[in-house]
Formats: sequence, C-alpha cells, structure tokens
Amino acid sequence: MTAASSSAKPPLPFGEFIALISMMSALGALSTDAIIPALPHLGAALGVTDANQRQLTISTFFLGLAFGQLFYGPLADSRGRKPAIFLGLGIFLLGGLLSYFAQDFQVLLLGRAVQGLGLAATRTIPMALVRDQFVGNRMAQVMSFTQTVFILVPMLAPSYGQLVMNIGGWRSIFLSLMVVGMAVLVWFAVRQPETLTPEKRTPFHWSTLTHTLKVLLKQPQVMLYTVMAGLISGAFMGYLNSAQQLYQDLYKLGTNFSLYFALVALSLGAASLLNSQLVMRLGMQRISQSALWGVLLLAIGGLGASWLTGGTLPLWGFIVYLMCSFFGVGLLFGNLNALAMQPLGRNAGVGASVVGAVSSLLSVPIGTVIGLSYNHTTIPLMLGLGSMAGLCLLLSWLKRTVDTQVPSSAS
Repeated sequence: MTAASSSAKPPLPFGEFIALISMMSALGALSTDAIIPALPHLGAALGVTDANQRQLTISTFFLGLAFGQLFYGPLADSRGRKPAIFLGLGIFLLGGLLSYFAQDFQVLLLGRAVQGLGLAATRTIPMALVRDQFVGNRMAQVMSFTQTVFILVPMLAPSYGQLVMNIGGWRSIFLSLMVVGMAVLVWFAVRQPETLTPEKRTPFHWSTLTHTLKVLLKQPQVMLYTVMAGLISGAFMGYLNSAQQLYQDLYKLGTNFSLYFALVALSLGAASLLNSQLVMRLGMQRISQSALWGVLLLAIGGLGASWLTGGTLPLWGFIVYLMCSFFGVGLLFGNLNALAMQPLGRNAGVGASVVGAVSSLLSVPIGTVIGLSYNHTTIPLMLGLGSMAGLCLLLSWLKRTVDTQVPSSAS
C-alpha cells in the first residue's frame, strides 16, 4: 500500500531506490565509523593528551547533525527534496575540506560539526522520500530493507578507514569521504526524480513553521517515539564513542578491532532484515516492546556477570553480550522512527526534521556522557544501554496508562 494512488509508481525501481536511499543514509555512518581506528593517530598529531577527549570528534559530528535537521525539513517542504540534498552534500564537502586541512584539534572539531551539519540532509530527506511513497507497516518494511543495506557500511567502515589510513595517513580518510559524497550526489542528481510536486509544496514562512512544530509537538505518538528513538540512539552513540578504547585499549585487539566491530554490526543488520519480515505480521509496537525488554534484561545480566569478573567480561562474553543487545537495538531503529513518522502525512519534511533533530539532540549528550564515563571496564556501556531501554519502557507504560484513563475521565 502506497501513499499515492494505486496507479502511482515509485520514482525508481524498488531495488535501486532502496540502494540509493541506503547509501545516502550510510554516508553518515561511514563518516562516523571510518575515523574510529584513526582516533589515536589524529589525537597524537593534534596534541590531544586525554584519550577520552578524542571521542569529541564523533560527538561534534552528531551535534552538527542534530541542528542541521531542523533546517532541511522546511527547505524540503518548500523547495523540494532534491535542492535540500544538493545543499546538504555541498556543506558536507566543505566540512571535509576543513577536517582534511586542520592543524589543531579545535579546527578538526569544527570541520566535523560542519560535516554533520551537511549530512543532516541525508538523515532527514530519505525519511521524507520514503514517507512520500509508503505508509504504515509497508513504510516500516522499506525502512528495514534500507537498514539492512545501510548496516553493511558500519560493518566495513573501520576496516575501510584502517586501509585508507595505512595508504595515505589519517587525513586521507576525510579526502576519501569527500569522494564518496560526490559520487552519491551525482547518482542522486541523475537518477532520482523529485517526489514532492509543486502543488504539494508548502511556502516557507516562520509562522507556518512555528504552527507546524506546535502541531507536531502536541501529537503524543510523534513525541513519544521520537524521544524513545533518541534514548536508544544515545546508548548506541555511547558505544561508538568508546568502541576504539574498549577494543584496542581494554581488550588489546590492535588492528583486529575492525573484525570484532564488524561482527557486532552484523547483528544489527540481521535484526533489520528479520524485522522487515516480522513487522508485517507482528506490528511495530509489539516488536519494539519485546526488543526493549530484551536489551534491559541483557544489561542486567551483563552487569551481574561483570561484577563477578571484576568489572570486565572476558572478550567472548562481551562480544556475545553486544551482539545480543544490538540485535534488539537493530529491531528498534526502524520501528521507532516509523512509529514517530506515521501520523505526519504531508508534513513529512518538517516532521522528519523534528523527529531527527529531537532524537539527535537527545542522543548527543547521552552518548557523550556514556563515552566519557569509560573507566577501563565494560560497566558504563552496559549501564547506558540498560538505563535507556528501561526509561523507554517506563515512557511507553506511562503513555498506555494515560490513554486508558482518558476515555473514562471523559465519560
């Protein structure tokens, strides 16, 4: 079932549309994960003495991503989806240049923030492109297919970054990211037609934007699942921030870090693939609730095992814990975003901006705190995953309680 009439066709063949949307979205993951192996090298080159401070190269990227999403949605609704993507990828290329030529850590952080600001377009607009054409469980299925392709990039990104760094040094990673960004830009410009026709566009006025934001903020389903997506994304960002230290400093894996990182990312991809099949039968809400309980119970078990082993699980136990937990996280990513987007209709552009910006603004401080709490044990990460899943369950329970009380009070 599509949002358009039965005679409407997707702008691209389904497979190519999935591949293009996935690569646009995956550019953000590539820009995040490819630099993880380079953190010790760029830190040493730019005079960063505190290992935890190197994590800010990831946090500032997500900060730019968060603020940028507030801008691209209104632009996409007023000018069309394609101009917003063109502008965003152009800003991303500028951020890549700043990062490549940075001679001190502050300039590098600025470049990373500009990169994130630009890639906010590829975070927001693909959701609107999907929402232009699909609704309901079908939309969740499309997002899950996209996630399945998209997850291959986080699996391979650290190995990609390691290879590029071995050839040309850590700065060459930023140069290669600009090449990939340009390739995506050309593919999108040549092959993807505009999905928002002129008669459906909303002229940009600050009053209209403010009114639309107020309407969206008053929709309980939109805000509940946006907040939940932010909490889960924050826990996952805590893992990304501390991954290099966990694998290379704590477990002494060296360059083998990329292999274990890919193994854990595989569980995310498997969950997304399975979700694309299950969501049509079980529904988004049921799957999300089950996944949250799984992440919470695994965290409790992992913390108990860590306490018995002096704060750090053996490597095999930690990998098993991560794979099981992130299988649950993989089930949550597509479903929570789809649940938040479901009521938005023609306001998909602004709605995608609100959903993306609020969830990202929540995830940045959460992920930064979890990452900076790294203390040479696995405990901070487990606490972060468990507490965020538990808070999501609490919010979901509170909403169900309010919903059941409203009819009785009205009567």
